[in-house]
Amino acid sequence: MADAVLDHLVLATPDLEQTAAQVAALTGVRPVPGGGHPGRGTRNVLLGLGDGAYLEIIGPDPGQPAPEAPRWFGIDVLTGPRLAHWAVRVRGIAGHVARARVLGYDPGEPVAMCRRTPDGGTLSWTLTPPRTGGGLVPFLLDWGDTPHPAAGELPVVPLRSFTGTHPDPATIRAELGALGATLTVEAGDEPGLTAVLDGRNGPVSVGVGAGAP
Repeated sequence: MADAVLDHLVLATPDLEQTAAQVAALTGVRPVPGGGHPGRGTRNVLLGLGDGAYLEIIGPDPGQPAPEAPRWFGIDVLTGPRLAHWAVRVRGIAGHVARARVLGYDPGEPVAMCRRTPDGGTLSWTLTPPRTGGGLVPFLLDWGDTPHPAAGELPVVPLRSFTGTHPDPATIRAELGALGATLTVEAGDEPGLTAVLDGRNGPVSVGVGAGAP
């Protein structure tokens, strides 16, 4: 079974328009509308990262009623943007879940998701629910037959590096290994993720305590 590969990074925010504008100012590239997530109370804008990956900036959708459950990625309690999570792309998500469980890590039961696109279409996929705890262990995502967002005309800001910190890196590395995912994780006081992008005037860091927009 092929290893999982980076699908996208999740930059969660309480104010989508403001954060999109900040990212555009730092990188010189404006993220483009993705769409809303029906019933989840969120919508997103997207920016390509190169190599088939993308940055998802996700926040509350004022066009939807408040969801019954809390919005994913801690959006309801954020006071500013945070690189909250990441996803790895797989084919045959059930097999990847089963393998991870044999190796000692349970990524959770896959659930079906969808979002509306600006042209009125719908994208559908299956994923394992994102976990809390700093977002260092990714969720699995299977696009099935749906065209991948990064395969379209996304504007691109190259991803220079993507790393994590955690008080117990060994535990995180073991869980990453169970998923077939790769991330450099170093020891740190708090769990967190940092991505470095090409900026308008040099490298731009987004993450926790790293000059996040």
